[in-house]
Amino acid sequence: MTDAELQRLVEHISQVSFGRPFRHQATFNARLRTTGGRYRLTDHNIELNPKMLTEHDLATLIGVIKHELCHYHLHLAGQSGQHRTAAFKQLLKQVGGLRFAPAPAPVIKPRHWQMYQCTRCQQVYYRARKINVNKLVCGRCRGRLKWRQTILATTRPHA
Repeated sequence: MTDAELQRLVEHISQVSFGRPFRHQATFNARLRTTGGRYRLTDHNIELNPKMLTEHDLATLIGVIKHELCHYHLHLAGQSGQHRTAAFKQLLKQVGGLRFAPAPAPVIKPRHWQMYQCTRCQQVYYRARKINVNKLVCGRCRGRLKWRQTILATTRPHA
């Protein structure tokens, strides 16, 4: 879905659910990480997390749009659009918006693990950072350590 299609969707939802036009900009903002959307008080624009559509369904996106439109219409009417107010809760329930956006899937990045091995007892060590093998020795037998390889993994490899 493009920003233009999103704009038309927000305008349609605003007119149908709230009976009032949406006269500002609605865009996707991929920098939003922990929230479904954001209503900006300064310029009255709405930003939505694109993951609400890619990781979830259209119904979830519509629920988040209705939530942000509650903030929008209450603020422009001169009322407080904060989550804790009775007016916000009542309007949100009336239009069927989402109170909370579903959490986006966590991003798990693989990291480079350094594998070291003792030259005497063959004990294997994995470290996230490189170590100075001239200063550190094996914790089991005090033998010299030797770097073996770098492993790309999401969790710490087991020895």
